[in-house]
Amino acid sequence: MTENALIEAARVSKAWPFQEAQKLLKRYPDGKPGGEPMLFETGYGPSGLPHIGTFQEVLRTTLVRHAYETLTGGAPTRLVAFSDDMDGLRKVPDNIPNAQLLADNLGKPLSRIPDPFGKFESFAHHNNAMLRDFLDRFGFEYEFVSASDRYNSGAFDSALSNVLSHYDAIMGVMLPTLREERRKTYSPVLPVSPTTGAVLQVPVEVLDPATGMIRFADEDGSTVEQSVFGGHAKLQWKVDWAMRWVDLGVDYEMCGKDLTDSVTQSGKISQILGRRKPEGLIYELFLDENGEKISKSKGNGLTIEQWLTYGTEESLGFYLFREPKSAKQLHIGVIPKAVDEYWQFRGNLPDQPLEKQLGNPVWHLLRATGNGEGAGDTLPVTFSLLLNLVGVLGADATADQVWSYLGNYVADATPEAHPELGELVRAALATNRDFIAPTLVRRAPDAHEAEALKALDAELAKAGPDTSAEELQNTVYEIGKNEAYGFGNLRDWFKALYETLLGSSQGPRMGSFIALYGIPETRKLIAEALSSQ
Repeated sequence: MTENALIEAARVSKAWPFQEAQKLLKRYPDGKPGGEPMLFETGYGPSGLPHIGTFQEVLRTTLVRHAYETLTGGAPTRLVAFSDDMDGLRKVPDNIPNAQLLADNLGKPLSRIPDPFGKFESFAHHNNAMLRDFLDRFGFEYEFVSASDRYNSGAFDSALSNVLSHYDAIMGVMLPTLREERRKTYSPVLPVSPTTGAVLQVPVEVLDPATGMIRFADEDGSTVEQSVFGGHAKLQWKVDWAMRWVDLGVDYEMCGKDLTDSVTQSGKISQILGRRKPEGLIYELFLDENGEKISKSKGNGLTIEQWLTYGTEESLGFYLFREPKSAKQLHIGVIPKAVDEYWQFRGNLPDQPLEKQLGNPVWHLLRATGNGEGAGDTLPVTFSLLLNLVGVLGADATADQVWSYLGNYVADATPEAHPELGELVRAALATNRDFIAPTLVRRAPDAHEAEALKALDAELAKAGPDTSAEELQNTVYEIGKNEAYGFGNLRDWFKALYETLLGSSQGPRMGSFIALYGIPETRKLIAEALSSQ
């Protein structure tokens, strides 16, 4: 495959990262002026720890970034992870130590509040460190930028002066969007109180844009005149967003559907400040298993730590890649399918024509944090099959037990020889312990099911240890199709096997399960089922 062939295929691809990257080609048909890198940005509010929404935004933006590089044959790009750590703390987050310490500092910039964990110079520095560790863990390539650093150092001073120069026009955008009561106190500029250090939500009077001088009433009612420069003020969120688009030269930033109105208003302000708003994707939000919006305060949905406990990094990326404009349910039940589909798509990749490869999520994911190696790799067993195995072994199943059974099915069955399979074993054991084992209940077979199980046992007694999974599957099929056993269809037979042998209404290909679990062990399961009648 030549580079030109790849570029041509990418330019007609319907995969959403390429569709998004095409927006940048239309914006800059001849590349960014002066050969400057195309700048992608993601935002992070460090009032809490990084979460799955943080991950998906960085991942999806990285996918668009690499799609743009593919379309252009390697044009330069940058990705900025921006932390809004000058924001005033509005409420004390849940599940943190020393909550009173934060309560005593409500209203102050996050970077000027002591770290309740006692590890860093401020609460924001702690959460920023968590963000960087989080992004580094997944191998993202990015540049970290702190709002506090830019405000305090004066790097934003000229941008703040620009905002003050267009103060009335910005008010003209924002005031019609506010309730009457909020209009009375609204200001695009939030001064920092010289007496309490809090970020104030008060009206201000612009005295001199060039020097940044404003006048406002402090918390004690006294009139204060001070410059907004050097960290003595920050901007309201929507104005701040627009300001940094202009100041940093951001070309692309995506966001959730809940910020749709913010994009509109910030886009108008960006235009006032002298630059067209970035291109971007507005993605749908996550839902819990009941279809309700995920809320930090409710604690519904999944954390990224939970996904990585019961699944894998690759499966999370795969799940987040697909259909970003559709709402996604985020709960334990979606993980097994995502794991297995990831490996299915990865195995199919090399044999697909180029246009299909570019629509394959794994093609994008392997390039997001690596060099694309690994296409075509497969695993000897599926995650769903592992879950059925550990379900039979019970809540106290161990990794050594699982690997012992895998020896029936896999050559050199050790985690050292199969590290990616080892990750699935770890995840399967955790899922079984916490979710599957407590729910499994094997029922007794009815009369005609018992006769079919006896027939299956008789056939397994004749099978040798080297009988293949496919041969075992055919044996299961033939019994299910035998009208003497009274199954209306094969589905009823498999359902009976799952419910009487595995304790679940759904299950794997039985031939594969028998080969993995072992013929003698499977016969024991049948004997236990028959004895329960």
